[in-house]
Amino acid sequence: MSISKSIVKIVALPIIFAMTQTTSAQTVTTAETVTPVELVDALNGVFGKHPGARAVHAKGIVLEGSFTASKEAKTISKAPHFQGFKVPVVVRLSNFAGIPDIPDNHPLAAPRGLAIKFMLPKGAMTDIVAHSFNGFPTPTAGDFHQLLIALGTSGPDAPKPTPLDNYLSGHPVAKTFLTTPKPAPVSYASLPYYGVNTFKFINATGKITYGRYQFLPVDGAEYLSDEQAAKVASDYLQTEIKQRTTLRTIKFKMMLQIASADDKLDDPSIAWPDSRLTLELGVLSITKVAEDNHAAQSKLLFLPNALPNGIEAADPMINARSNAYPVSFGRRQQ
Repeated sequence: MSISKSIVKIVALPIIFAMTQTTSAQTVTTAETVTPVELVDALNGVFGKHPGARAVHAKGIVLEGSFTASKEAKTISKAPHFQGFKVPVVVRLSNFAGIPDIPDNHPLAAPRGLAIKFMLPKGAMTDIVAHSFNGFPTPTAGDFHQLLIALGTSGPDAPKPTPLDNYLSGHPVAKTFLTTPKPAPVSYASLPYYGVNTFKFINATGKITYGRYQFLPVDGAEYLSDEQAAKVASDYLQTEIKQRTTLRTIKFKMMLQIASADDKLDDPSIAWPDSRLTLELGVLSITKVAEDNHAAQSKLLFLPNALPNGIEAADPMINARSNAYPVSFGRRQQ
């Protein structure tokens, strides 16, 4: 399916939602469980099937760099990349939609994605997946599947109220996620990124901390005005990041937002308050674009549940996401 057909099917959905009053109070019943294949099928139902492309975050660029932990990181976890030595990383920056040629200034290009693969000693690896919105549209993978089905069956010709109207009438968090303005960034490097799932961190003495990752650009967040965004080239983010890496190292502070006793650990749709304690875990430094980006894209698979000793999943969605990614990976290898 071409980009034009994909966008016609789901044209500027966040904008449409913001301007439409839903009249139905019907609530979609959420399945208790959903299979990885069903999740990927539902994503394809929204964005179409594109040979060789990811089901979501299809358009991206691969870069390389390193991560160096802070002195405080080892007090949170005994994980090897938190012990202070420099760890090589592979980073992928991306647009949201499962459409490989979506313009960088299109509404469905946001939120942007940040995925990191840490190259640990003895050939081990661990991954983090984050995006540029503090929150997720649904609390569970089953709810997310229902949202995708509603999106995929609510094109511009669907009778009113559409399945999406019905879904959003009973799911205000999803509606907020879809309708909250997400301005186009100056650069992939000028956005904060949030790991919306909760992890359990264990240090060398057995102390446990629950928290969520945040990646804050050292040079600060910068966005385009609507007028500026309307005039940029369709691939401006990739062009900009290539130029930026030739001039200087891109740096993000890797933060951990620490859970309070009453914070929900297993619901990524609820962002924790900014008043929560944060701790700097280290600095992510991006130094160059991968030499053969096409080859790097095709072989990369990020699994957020591939965790070293000292970090454990505290949110069931972590495993649900990790189980779906290999399905998408297998399809893009065909």
